[in-house]
Amino acid sequence: MKLTGAQALIKSLEMEGTEVMFGLPGGAILPVYDPLIESSIRHILVRHEQGAGHMAEGYAHATGRPGVAMVTSGPAATNIVTPLADAYLDSIPLVVITGQVPLSVIGTDAFQECDTIGITMPVTKHNWLVTDPQDIPRIVREAFHVATTGRPGPVLIDFPKDIANQMMDWGWPELVDLPGYKPNLKGHPKQIKDAARLMSEAKRPVIYAGGGILKARAAEALLELAELTGIPVVTTLMARGAFPDRHELCLGMPGMHGNYTAITAIQRSDLLIALGSRFDDRVTGKVDGFAPDAKIIHVDIDPAELGKVRRPDVPIVGDCKNIIERLVKAVVADRAKHDWADISPWMETVRGWQRDFPLQYEQFEDGPLKPQFCIEAIRDHTPTDTIVASGVGQHQMWTSQHWRFDHPYTWVNSGGLGTMGFAIPAAIGAKVGRPDRTVWAIDGDGCFQMTAQELVTASSERIPIKVAILNNAYLGMVRQWQHLFYEERYSEVYLSPDLPDYVKWAEAMGCVAFRVDSPEDVVPTIEKANEIDDRPVVIDFRTDASENVYPMVPVGHSNDDVIVGPPAGEGSR
Repeated sequence: MKLTGAQALIKSLEMEGTEVMFGLPGGAILPVYDPLIESSIRHILVRHEQGAGHMAEGYAHATGRPGVAMVTSGPAATNIVTPLADAYLDSIPLVVITGQVPLSVIGTDAFQECDTIGITMPVTKHNWLVTDPQDIPRIVREAFHVATTGRPGPVLIDFPKDIANQMMDWGWPELVDLPGYKPNLKGHPKQIKDAARLMSEAKRPVIYAGGGILKARAAEALLELAELTGIPVVTTLMARGAFPDRHELCLGMPGMHGNYTAITAIQRSDLLIALGSRFDDRVTGKVDGFAPDAKIIHVDIDPAELGKVRRPDVPIVGDCKNIIERLVKAVVADRAKHDWADISPWMETVRGWQRDFPLQYEQFEDGPLKPQFCIEAIRDHTPTDTIVASGVGQHQMWTSQHWRFDHPYTWVNSGGLGTMGFAIPAAIGAKVGRPDRTVWAIDGDGCFQMTAQELVTASSERIPIKVAILNNAYLGMVRQWQHLFYEERYSEVYLSPDLPDYVKWAEAMGCVAFRVDSPEDVVPTIEKANEIDDRPVVIDFRTDASENVYPMVPVGHSNDDVIVGPPAGEGSR
């Protein structure tokens, strides 16, 4: 069968099971948009290429399947670099297709030409420049394989316009042959036994669960391991939902803005069982002061992570689900041979921290509206399996702290890159992938202004996400740092609560919109939003501009220096 390169590309995407792609056409990719008309693939027309990438990320977060985005050359390709970098740091499987000028003019500074391969090489697992239309099926097959196996991540196919118009003989490769690319999934049996032995000896153990748990679809295996051993679990920002918050062994989130119990449990532990976590600087604080008495078991699919920050006593390279399931068997076998150390005194200590240092804020009836109160109200008036996406900043930290994550794959956020503007497009992608779920985007006013135009996409495509803007009229996290570390010298962080008018802006984009100024209006407005399911809804919550995120570990400090709450007199009441 003879096909054009463009037809072969679309057919290859169909062969990989692509149901939806997010994109924006332009000159170099235009030939590919023609056969898309007859394709079974649903195309979501975005308003900015960055939105296409973040939507694909949200889709991948929520479904576990690779997100697909397609844009044209030049500025379109550079616009999607941010989502690629975001996906690279957070291990999100993406397949991005960019148009390119014809092969014959590459290197001549042709109109809308850029070195997409060179630009994206540092932020993709791999990228391909198609030079022969006959290679298209093989390259697409390889791209999906690389994106979804081993440590997931983004890949890119750069597609010259002349290749799209040339003819090829269709054939689908049955196998993927990539010499040198063979992720180790199984781990070493001796190391798994050694891990079980260390666990048997520990008196203050903690399971340090990272985003790799979710990427490996290992949430059930993690629950089994925790319940078998009775070892408490902390879930990093990227792992929220990997272990249910309602569970008695869940300690919540560690890190710069984690809760006191999670931070201190890690710090005082004698054994850290790190599963799919990478010892990120936001978790460790000052590295040489991090968990000083703890031995380390480190499980990760990526061998580059082992020893990168903290040298493990037992390093295990492998798929988290596979390793945890085998570790469960090793634990059962080890327990049959001898008694394990008693960790009940440790658990009593942990329970004491939970009792004495809960997350705190005060919402007064006649006082300013607290962002935490808004988040908890949304949480308590939505289904327990609601998917929540966030932007980056204070609202992200408050959401990760105050939302109750009892289901995996319900938390969509930008962790490693910290991309402002992530929430709206990512929530759209998540809703496209899981149309049966309620999807809320919790955003800040600063983040919202970066990608709000994608609500036009949501309205036109009838994608009914719900958006809560925690509008404090500031770049809140920057203001907090200036408040704490720059002697309250507030430089270029004020945004104004009324410019733009968020209600009118949202309505102009086809949304239903509300404004909330007082605590008594929070729940009734959320209930109104929940009743609307045929278009996006935006709520402008006018929140306390002086509220800061606590607990907090200052940059460069040890986790022992955690600031539990605000000093007396901070904030308005």
